[in-house]
Amino acid sequence: MEKTLNRIHPVSDPEATYFLQVSWEKDLGTGFGIVLSDGQCAWTGTVSEAEISREAADMEMNREKYVEELRKALIAGEESAGKYNFVIS
Repeated sequence: MEKTLNRIHPVSDPEATYFLQVSWEKDLGTGFGIVLSDGQCAWTGTVSEAEISREAADMEMNREKYVEELRKALIAGEESAGKYNFVIS
């Protein structure tokens, strides 16, 4: 299993710092687990392969392209810094 941990500053609260951990087996396209923490609380969830396919279809985006955008937004870290905005609600 592979994991990444990134620090994010959501545009909804730029002074706040959150930590985003993403874990996956083969690649993000087969589904992944996610943990979001503000240092005091943590929220966990999973995203299935079917949910990824459904979201790509809803966005009328090629599935492979959608998975690549997920990779950039969730696990690329410094390589994508400033290219993606996060909103916590």
